[in-house]
Amino acid sequence: MPFGFIERVSSAPGLKEGLDVSTQRTRMIADRVAQASMQRPDAFAIPAPGSKPGSPEVGGVDLEAEMVSLADEQLRYETTAKLLEKAYARLRSVIKD
Repeated sequence: MPFGFIERVSSAPGLKEGLDVSTQRTRMIADRVAQASMQRPDAFAIPAPGSKPGSPEVGGVDLEAEMVSLADEQLRYETTAKLLEKAYARLRSVIKD
């Protein structure tokens, strides 16, 4: 098979790159949550009224915002994985025929 064939006829390389980026983002979110929980026992405390969650004056991480980001990233990852699976299935189908 010629070098670069899959890149020319499929969206698989871009989707694989998207999975890598999503994995990196998930690790960054997990790192922020882990660092906050290890540095301060009250890192996930509810912010004082009127203060912006996660702001320096609060000193903590907005756990709710981080979990929303994590859920969003998980949905992106799963969707990209399904699209990549379909791209490979189309390639297999074309190669078999």
